[in-house]
Amino acid sequence: MLIKQGRYSGYLRPLAYLIDLAIILLFALQFKFNISNYLTYSIFITLGWLVLSIKSQFYEIYRYTKVLKIISLSFLQTGLFTLLVFSFFGIFEELSRPALRILFYVFKSLTFILAAKLTIFYLLKNYRKKLGGNFRRTVIFGNNNHSKALEKFFEKNIGYGYQCKAIIDPKSDSLEKHFKFIIEENIDEIYCSINSLKSTQINQLIDFADNNLKVLKFLPDNKEIYTRKLKMEYYGYLPILSLRDIPIEDPLNQFIKRSFDIILSLIVLIGVLSWLSPILAILIRLESKGPVFFRQKRNGLDYKEFYCYKYRSMRVNPEAHLHQVRKNDVRITKIGKLLRKTSIDELPQFINVLFGDMSVVGPRPHMVSHTHMYAERIDKFMVRHFVKPGITGLAQTSGFRGEVERDSDIINRVKYDIFYIENWSLLLDIKIIFQTVFNALKGEEKAY
Repeated sequence: MLIKQGRYSGYLRPLAYLIDLAIILLFALQFKFNISNYLTYSIFITLGWLVLSIKSQFYEIYRYTKVLKIISLSFLQTGLFTLLVFSFFGIFEELSRPALRILFYVFKSLTFILAAKLTIFYLLKNYRKKLGGNFRRTVIFGNNNHSKALEKFFEKNIGYGYQCKAIIDPKSDSLEKHFKFIIEENIDEIYCSINSLKSTQINQLIDFADNNLKVLKFLPDNKEIYTRKLKMEYYGYLPILSLRDIPIEDPLNQFIKRSFDIILSLIVLIGVLSWLSPILAILIRLESKGPVFFRQKRNGLDYKEFYCYKYRSMRVNPEAHLHQVRKNDVRITKIGKLLRKTSIDELPQFINVLFGDMSVVGPRPHMVSHTHMYAERIDKFMVRHFVKPGITGLAQTSGFRGEVERDSDIINRVKYDIFYIENWSLLLDIKIIFQTVFNALKGEEKAY
């Protein structure tokens, strides 16, 4: 059954371990150890790699895993492997090698490992898509929108290798008849819509799946709690479900994100704003009287207020803190139009990042008056304040930036913000930053 229900097959995961270790040990020949020392290194690194891989879940990759997750795991594994290799040379000081040589070895090894990993991943995807191999036979219990959507997903994403053999209406026949069909058709995975089954039927399915070594998965129904990314914790032996798991709350992730924010903000402040600000100050003051920088109260982490900084792009007016900018807004100056179109007006917010009020990436903060209004009108709007606000965010790069013209604009913005909060990774931040720069260079419809 391991061969049948493994990640791709029961042989591929051990093969992946062997390929990766072969790459690591092959490149270790550059250290020119003698046979005894090379054997010591091989044993130490092999055991260490296996332990680290299990802890980091480096090989927990499935047919539905996204490439971004594979790259993210590779970055994590690179950091852990670097520490492992340096620890070896720290323990065996007589075998010490130059640090740059060790780093080059680590970089070369992990680059080849990532290349091999992605190659296997895409080869298997094409194997499923074009040749129909490495597939899973599935059935879906429940004849409703959720089950039909899953069937369409299987049909559309052939590369995942799922073949839906039937959508079963649990009311049409006894479950025993359907169980017979599952065994005869050699079904691998059973998907169940919770909303379509009674409690007794769910228990029957669980017993059948356990006794016949079938994978059983559930589709959440329209009850709101089932659609959450729930976190399972144990108080002793008592299972407790947390409504939301926020990765940024982990101390290590906080350190990584804060370090990234500080480094990037210093690069922008010293490398760009140090010379750009005097130039823009002259242009802004020549066109209209008033300060070069515009500051406005916004709500940040835990709903606390802070002053958000921008280059002033409008003439000084009493409505600046009450009404958001609209298309063809007469308050915007000529230089302001250019600043807003290119998002250069947002650059002073790197000062906020350095002070710790904001992050480079996160939910965009709104004016205080608008925050109060949306908090009352828009469901789950306040969830955005579990993390620091950002200069840019997933919602902005997904087409929901600028003026809120309809309730759907802010509702979709909140959805993307919550997804970001629950699925944060450093790689996701980097992807959003690159997408933001690309969008700014390309120009956006709502950048006014």
